[in-house]
Amino acid sequence: MAEKSSKKAPKQASGDPSRPRGAAPLWGTVPFALKRHISPHGQITAVSMMKDEGPFVIEWIAHHLAVGFTDLVVFTNDCSDGTDDMLIRLEELGLCHHRRNVIAPGLRPQPSALNYAQEEPVVQGSDWVMVFDADEFVSIRYGDGRLDPMISAAAEQGANGIVVTWRIFGSGGVVDWSRAPVTEQYLMAAPQNWNKGWGVKTLFTFSAEHWKLGIHRPKMKTKWIKTGFPDQVKWLNGSGAEMEDYFKFRGWRSITRTVGYDWVQLNHYAVKSVDSYAIRKMRGNVNNKSDKYNGDYWSLQDRNEVRDDTMLRYTEARNQIMAQLLSDPELYRLHHAALARAEGRLAELRGTEGYQQLKSDLAKASEIPIGQIVAKPPQPRDREKIANLMSDVERARAQKSKVERKSKGPKEASEGVPMGSYVAGKIDLSEDQQLEVITNHSMRLPADDRVFTAAAMPSLRVGKFERGLARKMPQVLAKGAIVLEIGSATGFLAGHCANIRPDISVVLQEDNPGLAQMMHLVCALSKRDFNARFQLSQVKLDDDISGQAADLIRKTCPTSLLIGDGRLSPPVLKLVFAALPAALPAQLFLYGRWMEAFLGTLPQTAELLEGLGYRPAFDFDPNICQAFTLKDQEPK
Repeated sequence: MAEKSSKKAPKQASGDPSRPRGAAPLWGTVPFALKRHISPHGQITAVSMMKDEGPFVIEWIAHHLAVGFTDLVVFTNDCSDGTDDMLIRLEELGLCHHRRNVIAPGLRPQPSALNYAQEEPVVQGSDWVMVFDADEFVSIRYGDGRLDPMISAAAEQGANGIVVTWRIFGSGGVVDWSRAPVTEQYLMAAPQNWNKGWGVKTLFTFSAEHWKLGIHRPKMKTKWIKTGFPDQVKWLNGSGAEMEDYFKFRGWRSITRTVGYDWVQLNHYAVKSVDSYAIRKMRGNVNNKSDKYNGDYWSLQDRNEVRDDTMLRYTEARNQIMAQLLSDPELYRLHHAALARAEGRLAELRGTEGYQQLKSDLAKASEIPIGQIVAKPPQPRDREKIANLMSDVERARAQKSKVERKSKGPKEASEGVPMGSYVAGKIDLSEDQQLEVITNHSMRLPADDRVFTAAAMPSLRVGKFERGLARKMPQVLAKGAIVLEIGSATGFLAGHCANIRPDISVVLQEDNPGLAQMMHLVCALSKRDFNARFQLSQVKLDDDISGQAADLIRKTCPTSLLIGDGRLSPPVLKLVFAALPAALPAQLFLYGRWMEAFLGTLPQTAELLEGLGYRPAFDFDPNICQAFTLKDQEPK
């Protein structure tokens, strides 16, 4: 049986080690100062397809050389703006490999290119391969932002692949054409938790014998499925956590349990400016989809809810490489000719009624809230169809994985750092606003962006605000529990628990005046009256926060203590518990703003609580809530 791919030494080159395996005779025939990167991990190859991407080719090439790909293989078809000529020149300079995508009748351009790539000598000679498009840019948060350290970290875990999730970047309100780099113009993106943007591309150790290249991930060849080969495959997600077993066989997107952005993401600039979009709409697309670039597509891809400027870490390195590339007179000429073509075409378009109509249509599409976006066409999960497609081996492995997940106890994190539900700092609600009110679980919440963050608003608008907490907390609170919630925010969770569990009593406490004001509105909208079973404490935690928190706990005598206040740091909690009598709350929950502030201290916090007699419990997603029970007082 072959060893795991991650344990293999890089494939050996014959002759000149600086020359990539499989390179065509044209490669490197023109002497040039800038040389391809030589990686300790061997040949790391990006495979892409382009059609009329002339204005963007230099940036895309420079960026991915800066990221650390040793080789770039680009297939082109039907170019009219010199894209192919630029790539041919780059091949002569020894920095790219250009290949023609001659498309057979009835086949789409992208699958055609992948068929060629499967047999391409440069690809077959590669150690690591990743397939992605010309409007996608790899963005690495890990280490210094280059591939080599990230691959080393993956290899240390015995991994041989990294599944990289999309991050959708919108126009940022940019209408006019600009020659500025794409990765600097567009810094507004969809929230990380927006699952419609969770498509993936896969960086993996390639073997043409075992894998067939695919758009989102490679497909394991059938003859290997019933062998020991699947056990040799270990892929990580974009946060460096192991992917679930099923993804070895099928899937094209992340799910809640597998998504991650801590190490790497794939920035997807599908729309750019209105002007760029107009040019693209007029020239077709890589898969020949009729009218793909319409208003629905724009509203799906023009997401600008969250700023993400991680790409700016590459500015200096990319600019240096671009300057070196454009020092070649031929590449300079071709690049500026492509820009001139695009700008000439725009001059024509701007004078037409069609352009003005497109501009108007896109402006309307941009106004569609993220919570109202529907992916076209909808693709509901058909469990029966999936089951029928699975092989016997996959079924057995899926059942085994399910049993293993249940037996492991507390879950591993399914997302990165919590993104936060509430706006930080002072909240000013003095101005009356007409707000949409949406039912979320058993409560009613106003869609108020003065209170709720851009990351939280999409889930709020579709009735899924803090869904993980809202689903699980009412299930795990002890029978007849006396609940004290320190840091109740808008009262959403406490009110929902009181609605679902009439046997419990709840005391809420919140110091932020804006959140406390919103709490009264939320409770009024939800018809959740304050009464003997649902009380709002008037206690304020200010200068002596630990002493006042301890006094509040002693006065309330809770059996279940919920802490969402981000000021109660682990050292403060230590003082609070030290001041309490021996009868500690049987249940303890840390979540919300506390998790945002102290996620990185969880090991130390768990150790502190273990010393007090607590143990982890209840199997919440670890980035949503950390829950504990007293070992000798576990509720029945």
